[in-house]
Amino acid sequence: MDTSTQVVTAVARTSCQRCHKRKKKCDRALPQCDNCRTADVPCSFLNGDQQSGTYPIAFVQGLEAKVQELEGQLALALEAVRDHPPVVSEPSLDNGQSRTPQTLDGSTPTGEGHIAAGFSPFSSRGYSSHEQPPPISMARELRILSLEAAAERHLGSSSGLSFANLTQTILKRLAPDRADFVFGISQGDDILGQIDWDSPPDYFHPHMINFPNIPGFGPTLFGDMSLSSIIEPSGSLADLCLPSKTRADQLASFYFAHSHTLYPIINQSDFLALLDRIYEQPSDLSVMDPMSLFRIWMVLAIGSSSRCSVSMVEESEALLYYNKALEFFETAFDYGDMVALETIMLQVSFSFFNQLGPNTWFLVGTAARMAIGLGLHTASAYEGLPFNVSNMRKRVFFSIYMMDRVISIALGRPFALQDDDIEIEPFVDVDDGQTDVLGQDRLEPTLMSIPLHILDLRRIASKISRQVYGNRASIQANTPHREEIIHSLHKELLNWRRNMPFPLPDAHPRVPHLSSNWYDFNFYLHLAMLYRPSPLFPTLDQDMVKKLANAAAMSLRVAYSMHRQKRFAYNWLNLLSLFTSTISLIYASTAQPQELVSYLQRAQVIDDLELVLQLFDKLNGKFSGAKNIQCIIDRVLRRYKEMCDMTNAN
Repeated sequence: MDTSTQVVTAVARTSCQRCHKRKKKCDRALPQCDNCRTADVPCSFLNGDQQSGTYPIAFVQGLEAKVQELEGQLALALEAVRDHPPVVSEPSLDNGQSRTPQTLDGSTPTGEGHIAAGFSPFSSRGYSSHEQPPPISMARELRILSLEAAAERHLGSSSGLSFANLTQTILKRLAPDRADFVFGISQGDDILGQIDWDSPPDYFHPHMINFPNIPGFGPTLFGDMSLSSIIEPSGSLADLCLPSKTRADQLASFYFAHSHTLYPIINQSDFLALLDRIYEQPSDLSVMDPMSLFRIWMVLAIGSSSRCSVSMVEESEALLYYNKALEFFETAFDYGDMVALETIMLQVSFSFFNQLGPNTWFLVGTAARMAIGLGLHTASAYEGLPFNVSNMRKRVFFSIYMMDRVISIALGRPFALQDDDIEIEPFVDVDDGQTDVLGQDRLEPTLMSIPLHILDLRRIASKISRQVYGNRASIQANTPHREEIIHSLHKELLNWRRNMPFPLPDAHPRVPHLSSNWYDFNFYLHLAMLYRPSPLFPTLDQDMVKKLANAAAMSLRVAYSMHRQKRFAYNWLNLLSLFTSTISLIYASTAQPQELVSYLQRAQVIDDLELVLQLFDKLNGKFSGAKNIQCIIDRVLRRYKEMCDMTNAN
């Protein structure tokens, strides 16, 4: 049999959406099932963001051969361009008018006054131990950060991956010969080379959970106890006792000032009463139900881990408490649907501050599916329930919503909860233990006003993700309509910032989001996400480039201010945010349609990059990926300084 002529197809793991809804048998063929192909209708597997399949080796090899062929053609084209480079001149402002900017390859764009922003796919391959380490690139480091932080290897459009590739390309403007801008060779292990990118996700693969060379997690960190003893606890954890009452109160206080005002999934009054009873009657601990024990240990773990993310101290205490809590996870999970949902969400909350643990996006998706199964997104699920029960369930549901938006937008992955499916209003602005809802003193905001206001931000972020990065109808609309989308979202962000709760509750001096700087930081982060090159606006005019530059610079300055005030959380979410803001600043500065040196000096870009270098130097103590990012920033910074020095010398 001639196998060379055999047609190899890929098979999805589930039926397509159309066949599933019609209850028809689906052959699950990729990229389009037979039923959809016969009906000449789009198939759900044609959506790359939702594609999930098992690919035969021959099918993958065929794709790899095609990719190699295309890469060869691209290499020949680039070589031809280098042999005959286009003439590119720096625009000047001698007459007070800016000339038409150049595209990425130096040619004049079709739209006057626009800067090209073509997107190119990112691909990576594994490297054997005898090969040279791969060169540092912005897109590669973004993938490594996401892999280390959330154990997620697949990134979508809102993650900034394509934007990182674009910025890497536009940095050719800094090279005298317009060649590729080189940052150096990657330092440390080639993590990307250890992952099989074509295989289905393995959420608990060792490379997804534990990275051997993470500074701050070495064997000496835990004294006589090795890291493996904490990740895979032995019987010694059975003898682990609760900390002193003073220490437990400190950690619980920080949990309810920090995590509780982000994701209010636990009743504060009930928990503190439980904690007091345990220390007053220690004998009750042995007969206490597993859910109460799981909740106590998880609150202590999250309180310790979130506190460590601000103070940058070692996290052995948090890891011990987390693994102690896992001893009660399975039995607590069987205590009922709402209890099971809480156990998952507490683990998600812990993973936001700690690199070690299962796939965060997978856990959020699990919690979202459970919430949908319980009907928490529908109004009928709350009919006949007492106010306290109904409001608590809404707090749980919208906490899942906020977690889903944070992780999905950071990774560019599909939302687990869709806005159009939500029928209920948010939870009521009332603190735990407050009985008279209408009689509250409204001269000062409650603690619950904080997560409610953050929920408004997550909803705006959801709109940005859908309308700017994922709505095909909007992307294909005319320019005025697309500009109206940007303007409307910008206005919503402004209103959100102006309506910040005031005065902010003074629950703890180190909690980031109880400071007005946190709201400034997130305002500018989302503004930069709105104005950077996207599927809605792949090309930016001069005004959009200016707004992107200002938003990126301001986000970095505010982050540094929070760092000086010791209110900045050094977690993986902020690490990704700082990196994307830095990429935005570098892109917007280098792409300015004017004399580059003059702009660098006037806009204080060099000063801003020096500030962010200090932030990544601090983050390098916890995240190994921060070292290569420092190399990227330092290389660009040195080139900016060289260009300014040459101009001043002349």
